[in-house]
Amino acid sequence: MHALPRPIQLLLALLLLLMAAYPLFGAMLAGEQHDFFLQQLTSIMILAIVALGLDLLVGVSGMVSLASAAFFGMAGYALVLFAPEYAALSIWIALPLCLGVSALAALLMGVLIIRTSGIFFIMVTIAFSQMLYYLFHDASFAGGSDGAYLFMKPEVAIAGVQLLDLENRTTLFYVVLASLGLLFVLLRTFLRAPFGRVLLGIKENEQRVRAMGFNPLFYKLAAFVIAGTIAGYAGMLSATQYGFVSPGQLSWQMSAHILVMVILGGMGSLFGPILGAFAFEGLHHWFASLTPHWELPMGVVVIAMVLLLPRGIAGLLLQLAQRESSKTTQAPLAGTIKQEAEQ
Repeated sequence: MHALPRPIQLLLALLLLLMAAYPLFGAMLAGEQHDFFLQQLTSIMILAIVALGLDLLVGVSGMVSLASAAFFGMAGYALVLFAPEYAALSIWIALPLCLGVSALAALLMGVLIIRTSGIFFIMVTIAFSQMLYYLFHDASFAGGSDGAYLFMKPEVAIAGVQLLDLENRTTLFYVVLASLGLLFVLLRTFLRAPFGRVLLGIKENEQRVRAMGFNPLFYKLAAFVIAGTIAGYAGMLSATQYGFVSPGQLSWQMSAHILVMVILGGMGSLFGPILGAFAFEGLHHWFASLTPHWELPMGVVVIAMVLLLPRGIAGLLLQLAQRESSKTTQAPLAGTIKQEAEQ
């Protein structure tokens, strides 16, 4: 994966600074709605984490999956069901528990479906997601269709000394923001490594990768597990934020919701799905505030964006950055040619 153009790097740095500054100045900007916007921004960033992991499958490896919500919901249920009812579960137990549950589920599912491809892969991921959805929907131990509640958020402490208070909305906001930034950097680094280059090669020509001596199934399975684990981490953060999980979080409709974010943002760019999550959810909340029939204008906008921006928001930004770079390069060259002609 190539380095991002400097204008894109500056734009992402600016957006990061604006997000980091919001809790400091949000009360002045939003007034009484500050807490609401803080909650919404935290929720959007959690969805962006899921989209980031899904882009590893869809945009990088070429595997369109509709199972990301299954791992998202399972991790949330793992946190809620294993947490004591009247005590906080230690983060040092909650984190490996949620990541382990989602990674194991992704591994088992991946082993069974990784040999399929195309529409068959998509349909099998939907089937597994719906199986898990109905399992938790009908399970009395998980609260059935009503879902389950987390009464106390995980405790982040060492030797009895509290490091972070996740009950504080601002603290959780910064934890989610730091998680999103760190995962983005880690995935960018991962894709520059030989392992990531093989994944990119599999998307372009799987047969050629196999002819070079690599086993595409192993790499695709590893990518599937990594994406599932990232979705599980986001599911843990979501359950921590709202203190509630429901079967709807495991449905394939939720996975499709995330997939639309990836497509709108720009597949294979990593930063695109993050922008796609903010764009999609921002439009969603705006249209919902204007009309109860927000699905209609939302659908029109999504269709228009897909038709007008086939490479998504990231593709548009990269194209603009390349044009600006080419103008900057051509200007000195034109000056040099002019001077030589005058001589």
